[in-house]
Amino acid sequence: MSLFSQCLDQKKFCILVEYICSTKNTFAVTQDIAGFPAMMTLADRVHSDEDPEPINIAKLYPQSIEKILHFSGKGRDIADFEKFLDQAELSGERNLLLLTGDKLKNHNFGLDIPTHRTRYLESVGAVMAAKQRNGFNIGVAFNPFKYTEAESDAQYLKLHKKIKAGADFLITQLGFDLDKIRQTQKRLAEEYPHFPLIVCVMPLTLRRAKFMHSQRVAGIVIPKHLIHVLEQEYQADPILAEKNVYARCALQILICQHLGYAGIHLSACHKQDEQQKLVQALKQYQTLSLRQCEVAWNTLWQAEIESLFKPEVKVFVQKVSIAQLLKYKTMHWMHSMLFDSRPAMGMGRFVFRASFWNRPKANHLLLKVEHLSKHSIVGCESCGQCRLGETLYLCPETCPKGLANGPCGGTTLDRCEFGDRECIHSIKARLAKAVKQTELLKTELIPTVAIKTRQSSSWKNWYLAKEA
Repeated sequence: MSLFSQCLDQKKFCILVEYICSTKNTFAVTQDIAGFPAMMTLADRVHSDEDPEPINIAKLYPQSIEKILHFSGKGRDIADFEKFLDQAELSGERNLLLLTGDKLKNHNFGLDIPTHRTRYLESVGAVMAAKQRNGFNIGVAFNPFKYTEAESDAQYLKLHKKIKAGADFLITQLGFDLDKIRQTQKRLAEEYPHFPLIVCVMPLTLRRAKFMHSQRVAGIVIPKHLIHVLEQEYQADPILAEKNVYARCALQILICQHLGYAGIHLSACHKQDEQQKLVQALKQYQTLSLRQCEVAWNTLWQAEIESLFKPEVKVFVQKVSIAQLLKYKTMHWMHSMLFDSRPAMGMGRFVFRASFWNRPKANHLLLKVEHLSKHSIVGCESCGQCRLGETLYLCPETCPKGLANGPCGGTTLDRCEFGDRECIHSIKARLAKAVKQTELLKTELIPTVAIKTRQSSSWKNWYLAKEA
């Protein structure tokens, strides 16, 4: 059993130190930080779409150093992931963090040719594939820093799927809202009492805060109040400001330990001098109680109320429209008649079993008819594996990343990371409550659509799969 697995099993608080694979390898590698077991975690495709692969960077370090390899699904297919799993098995790397990933820098929308559209391997599908092999310790990401009801619901619904698919632990998105951190621990402790939770933390400098705020880094909430405090400190005394950066990080780590988290994922603190400053801060506050840590945290952030860690934008309550309800009910009836009723299933198998459909022209005509009948209504892109029945008739292809099981972590107040639409998974979560179908979104694991399946008829594929 690996050191990381032992820490999770024995509830021994640990620190995962993140290393960016595109950065030169002048890192401090340690197996202990202020008495906490420490491991290195190798991030995937953070700086650019062409970053070196974590599986290759891991080879530069001794096997004695415990590693957690990230795998980002952006721009990748299930075949790419299977290849990664083969490499991980051969190299003896068993700790994985499986992510869908944020938007690719060179994302192709494929407006003229849908087959050229950039695809993203969804984390649920990756967990399902990894679980079929023995021995992997599988982690997933989760973003609790969501501030609308539907957006938050969608995150939790997808998390249920990740755990059902076989995830062994989770790591949260980077965030500073202690209220959300407490809520996550409490909620998951009730539903999954033995499931390990890890929080992503960072020594937040003024430069980093300004960058993440101005660049609107996907899924990360940096309120203006935090920038104001950091700016005020830096202008008054740069040396004290730097000391407070590590003090806040240390306090957040200790608060997470008090709350019952399994560990922290430490970002932007891989250099030896940075870690030494963090160790000094941890030693300074290590004897404090949870309440004392929280008071010190709020004092350093000049936060009298916790709402200062939330977005400044006013949140409006969205409701399901009559048109959305009518569309759902109509399509649900049509789906039941054409695909769930026994006469239709029998007729469909009989029709599509005929050798006539193996002819290229007949196949092309069928695909064309299906696309024309569905594209204007649901945005169909001829994926060959229609999932409308599992997604409340909101086509996953209308998500820029093509996600079927739920949202990525990059939404902001129900808006898609791409910024041009409302997240379809927020719409779906809202609709699910209205039509009492939340259990479907919580439990139905939707398999990944392989590239080779696309541009084929889902009607034909569905009926023939039922026959098999």
